[in-house]
Amino acid sequence: MFQVVARCGPARAGILETAHGRVETPLFMPVGTRATVRGLMPAQLREAGAQVLLANAYHLFLRPGDELIRELGGLHGFAAWEQPWLTDSGGFQVFSLKDLVEVTGEGVRFRSPIDVIFHFLRPEDSIRIQNNLGADIIMAFDQCVRLPATPEQVSAAVDRTIAWARRSHDAHTRTDQLLFGIVQGGTDSGERERCTRALLELDFPGYAIGRLSVGEDRNAMLATLATSAALLPQDRPRYLMGVGKPRDLIDAIALGADMFDCVIGTRNGRTGTLFTSAGVLHLRNSRFRDDPRPPDPACACPTCRNHSRAYLRHLFKAGEMLGPILGSLHNTWYLLDLVRRARRAILEGEFPRALNLPREADQPIP
Repeated sequence: MFQVVARCGPARAGILETAHGRVETPLFMPVGTRATVRGLMPAQLREAGAQVLLANAYHLFLRPGDELIRELGGLHGFAAWEQPWLTDSGGFQVFSLKDLVEVTGEGVRFRSPIDVIFHFLRPEDSIRIQNNLGADIIMAFDQCVRLPATPEQVSAAVDRTIAWARRSHDAHTRTDQLLFGIVQGGTDSGERERCTRALLELDFPGYAIGRLSVGEDRNAMLATLATSAALLPQDRPRYLMGVGKPRDLIDAIALGADMFDCVIGTRNGRTGTLFTSAGVLHLRNSRFRDDPRPPDPACACPTCRNHSRAYLRHLFKAGEMLGPILGSLHNTWYLLDLVRRARRAILEGEFPRALNLPREADQPIP
């Protein structure tokens, strides 16, 4: 199911087999929360080299409904993406709600932001929803703890995550879906280890490292990742959830993570903030008003092949919808290409030296 084919220190290049095809790791997954990567067509994502798209069980349960999506062919048929899908369990979204009403050992009661109706979500419900959606990779229901948190809050969240992982495991019925467990524990190495060892007993085909890159110090995030990755088995994929800045991706790959997702590429692209090989480009800046250069001369994406910084700035300033589309397309292409080049560098034994990624990759171009 998962095979590591090359290593360069802790960094790994692997192959993951899914029901809808083989994918290569390290792997970046564009986020299509509601079964769409905002502003981009499936054909554009395929051209950019996307292998897996991520959708969210919580959002699709609320609208249009997981039963409807099942009737219309699951995510693959419903959204016209026949390559692999991954669905998040909805745990992160539920625990981020302002109207989170009650958390018990049984599950979570919350108010829908769409129609203000109350719902109760249990691990079994999350798995049933994800079974209906038909993704190739699905996630166990877990409890995310808001930061900062007391040691008691972190420990209680780990207790629930372990218990809910067991229930998710027992509720999962489809043999064509890979169910991943999610390791929680904040930045507490002891709690992370306790959670990991409990999840290993369930022998999941893959493991996610959850609730990082959400406000903690970057060094603490990397240290926690290093601790978590070292505890996970070598023959299973490691999915670092919610990480997508260029420097963070490379540093996480260097520590042994295999899979990533993040909304930052399309979110930044929609506002004219583009990742480039020289740093971050803020296209709304007046100095790009008459700049004839492409956003990134080193990039082969359609945006950079066909359009100038001046034209893109004009689109954003004029409020034209093409601007966010071209910005999102570039950032998605850039992140996919960066991870693809990281894989090639691992295979050639030149990671990360061969990437030529500046330390300022996440900083504005001066």
